[in-house]
Amino acid sequence: MQVWPGEAYPLGATYDGAGTNFAVFTEAADRVELCLLHDDGSETAVELRESDAFVRHAYVPGVMPGQRYGFRVHGPYDPGRGLRCNSAKLLLDPYAKAIAGRIRWGEEVYGHHFDAPERRNDLDSAPHTMSSVVINPYFDWGDDRPPRTEYHHTVIYEAHVKGLTMRHPDIPEELRGTYAGLAHPALIEHLTKLGVTALELMPVHQFVNDHRLVDLGLSNYWGYNTIGFFAPHNAYASWGDRGQQVLEFKSAVRALHEAGIEVILDVVYNHTAEGNHLGPTLSFKGIDNPSYYRLADDPRYYMDTTGTGNSLLMRSPHVLQMIMDSLRYWVTEMHVDGFRFDLAATLARQFHEVDRLSSFFDLVQQDPVVSQVKLIAEPWDVGEGGYQVGNFPPLWTEWNGKYRDTVRDLWRGEPRTLGEFASRLTGSSDLYQDDGRRPLASINFVTCHDGFTLHDLVSYDDKHNEANGEDNRDGEGHNRSWNCGAEGDTDDPAVLELRARQMRNFAATLMLSQGVPMISHGDEFARTQHGNNNAYCQDNELSWLDWPEDGGELLEFWRTMVWLRRDHPVLRRRRFFHGRPVEGTHDELSDIAWFTPEGEEMTQRDWQSSRALALTVFLNGNAISEPGPRGERITDDSFLLMFNASPQPLDFLVPVNHGRQWQVVVDTARPRGVPPGSGAKAGAGDRLRLADRSLTVLRRPA
Repeated sequence: MQVWPGEAYPLGATYDGAGTNFAVFTEAADRVELCLLHDDGSETAVELRESDAFVRHAYVPGVMPGQRYGFRVHGPYDPGRGLRCNSAKLLLDPYAKAIAGRIRWGEEVYGHHFDAPERRNDLDSAPHTMSSVVINPYFDWGDDRPPRTEYHHTVIYEAHVKGLTMRHPDIPEELRGTYAGLAHPALIEHLTKLGVTALELMPVHQFVNDHRLVDLGLSNYWGYNTIGFFAPHNAYASWGDRGQQVLEFKSAVRALHEAGIEVILDVVYNHTAEGNHLGPTLSFKGIDNPSYYRLADDPRYYMDTTGTGNSLLMRSPHVLQMIMDSLRYWVTEMHVDGFRFDLAATLARQFHEVDRLSSFFDLVQQDPVVSQVKLIAEPWDVGEGGYQVGNFPPLWTEWNGKYRDTVRDLWRGEPRTLGEFASRLTGSSDLYQDDGRRPLASINFVTCHDGFTLHDLVSYDDKHNEANGEDNRDGEGHNRSWNCGAEGDTDDPAVLELRARQMRNFAATLMLSQGVPMISHGDEFARTQHGNNNAYCQDNELSWLDWPEDGGELLEFWRTMVWLRRDHPVLRRRRFFHGRPVEGTHDELSDIAWFTPEGEEMTQRDWQSSRALALTVFLNGNAISEPGPRGERITDDSFLLMFNASPQPLDFLVPVNHGRQWQVVVDTARPRGVPPGSGAKAGAGDRLRLADRSLTVLRRPA
């Protein structure tokens, strides 16, 4: 076999049509072998003799796409110094573009012995672990273009590749649970009719099913356990795992783009699947443990701000390079449109505390590729000082956990909620205005993959996670949920009617709030997980979306609210409200005004009242301060939003000086809301009776 010196860049395996260049960084190794794996179980070892700046490399002519490979790293095994090299372990390429197979759990994939953790384990892991794959990078994208939907037009739909497609009746069985299923016309039609502009996929980077879960007969369904930051998860491919998963993922992105739908990836750059000092040796740990991970003062152990056993070392230039290379790869080669960063506060821990000026943010800010796509932070982790909602740099948007909590509190009747609810409804200026960000920095959500579904939020007071095998100890205990009078399943028509109304309240509130709305997949059908608020390990019917034959009244209501928002710029403003008349609009009315149900402007005492659970909000469509794309003035209809979160019906007076004629366009007390054109008319000074725990929207034409 010929072996040429090759190049130190790019890292990973790069096929050029005649052969493949291999390059891997390790400062810890004495010697590195590239192992070309054969289907009969044998391997051909090629020593990477060339080294530039600790990057070992070689070019091997004739190595074609589909070739499986791995690395064996020879070097010191000295956990007391943080070093865990072990040539008995076949290691995944950190830059592998595809990964084949799965782990067969046993002592062979660990660097230590189970009964003697301090003793090195020299059992060969090759027959029991996954392998890296050389891919063909060429793909016919045709005329694919990123939709580049602006945030104020964006509606995000968070979904799981398998859970979304596994039970869809119109998707062929062989395509269910796969990337190809995402590209199926039936699924795309549902998303477009709903008004979705961005599909946010739960992790599709290659991940690992934890040893503990496999022993329990469960699996890491959610996928927040990454081992390959460049490789699409192979179990979601219908065609094969020797590079076919890359082509299938690209085909799905192309199909979604054709429908005008962006693809956003939920990415987990804060930790890897190798766990703590008792975890397996699969890749980074054996290649260069102290360069990749945050080690404790005693380097046998790991710093852990993620709750998973380890955290990547964000002050290491090689970790930062890997993350930025990965992000750029998914944008330039896989054509994705943005990222949601799991436990993003960990990425900001350059040393110990969370630092919004950390190197990671510096690199993202100046990167000409990554800085131009959607960047969404989950702005917390489990470390000290990890709750950082509102504290990310101006380029970023954030999952607004305070929005979720406040909206839930309002509709379950928590006292002293109204003041904060007003801030959340109008884009959370208290969180985002002081650093130059706009309402669109707030990704608003009521539910997501983590926690109760919308149906369960209004059906359970307590979590019911017994199926997870942890005696119901896992999952969040304080859900801000309310079962509406009965825990779980019930035949009580009054409870069922109230639950349906509450789901409409949440849907309407989300779409009437300034910011970017995010829908959790299946909430439009009232999907249930039967009270399980932590279904991370449930790869079964409990988590998969059960598609109804007819979406019913709730789906129709969701569509109505999404399209109402899309049709009216006053509901998706790009700037915060001023709370006063806007210059140049020739309108003496304020751009926003707040009223009690009696039609009087809210006073400080009204806001601070512990019993206040109702208000009217006036949105002035004639006082939008931001211009259109060509500098033109934007005008819209005006709206009155009437919220009655109290447990009894209330009369609301239509304010007398903010418009003479109004028409009801939304009423959550009605199962279908309000059919277009059928809403009651109301004049200034009229009274409308709102049912308990309901929301009504009135519109006045411009």
